[in-house]
Amino acid sequence: MKFKISSIEADASYRKFYRIIVNNKSKVIISAKKEKYKNLIAYTSISKFLRKNNILAPKLLGHNYSKGVIVIEDFGNTTFHKILSKKKNKFKIYKQLVDLLLKIQNIKPQTKIKSIIKKNHLLEKYSIKNLIKESDLFFDWYLPLVVNKKKVLNIKRMSKKILVKIYKKLYFPNSCFVHRDYHVQNLMKVGKKVGVIDSQDALIGNPAYDLVSLIDDVRIKNSVKLKKQIYDYYLKNTNRTYKMKNKFFLQDFNILSVQRSLKILGIFSRLFKRDNKDKYLKLIPYVWQILEARIDYSIFSEFKKILDNNIKKEIRKKIIKK
Repeated sequence: MKFKISSIEADASYRKFYRIIVNNKSKVIISAKKEKYKNLIAYTSISKFLRKNNILAPKLLGHNYSKGVIVIEDFGNTTFHKILSKKKNKFKIYKQLVDLLLKIQNIKPQTKIKSIIKKNHLLEKYSIKNLIKESDLFFDWYLPLVVNKKKVLNIKRMSKKILVKIYKKLYFPNSCFVHRDYHVQNLMKVGKKVGVIDSQDALIGNPAYDLVSLIDDVRIKNSVKLKKQIYDYYLKNTNRTYKMKNKFFLQDFNILSVQRSLKILGIFSRLFKRDNKDKYLKLIPYVWQILEARIDYSIFSEFKKILDNNIKKEIRKKIIKK
């Protein structure tokens, strides 16, 4: 028996990835010593749930949960990020990705999903508490890198009250399956199909959330025109209710884009400060660019004022250094 094993570049999680080729057949080994439940149980449970609903996700081939290891199907290395970076007509590709998102959103979400252990994996519903906890990452991890401690506490105190009011304005209920990281780095070209990876954080949530992840993807810079084309294509082909209430849907989109950008600024800063992973710092100026584009909307006026008064434009454009 011939076999070859090689490491695969790690992502922002605690997981380690290895590709093993046995008799010309390739598999992926995932090892997780920390956050084992999320990275192994949640991941495999949700992938199985997606497969059951005719969405291509990696098949579980074997596991040793007690030792923190699973073996899954290998989707290869061709992400849609790689494909789009070489394409001129990006909109054609994005239509395919939106079509898949619409298919995912048509799945009837379940709160209980079978897992590889005896207990079911529970799909939570997004809540104001979730949204606040995520946007708190901005105040707890990003702000201390750019302003002094006293200022951080004041900005956080003022902002949280405003953000709670804003999040309460979300119109559409938590009614559909939300991948929570539906961007082109997590979408793989598998033959003629699109494979979905990194589903471990999935919840039942707002229909606009995954669209935000796709359109306001921090890893790929697209024009305002292309972003609008993708948004309009989604709205044209989506649930009739979202079309009829398109003003509310747009408001939800903007709220969740701002919330997600705050979360990402916090996560990238935490990866740098806590985990010594600095490769995401270069993306921070573009996250700010996305945030500034979406925050220019009346419901954010108070929050925008706080940010503008405390975080200068020059700071936002700078890449934080070690």
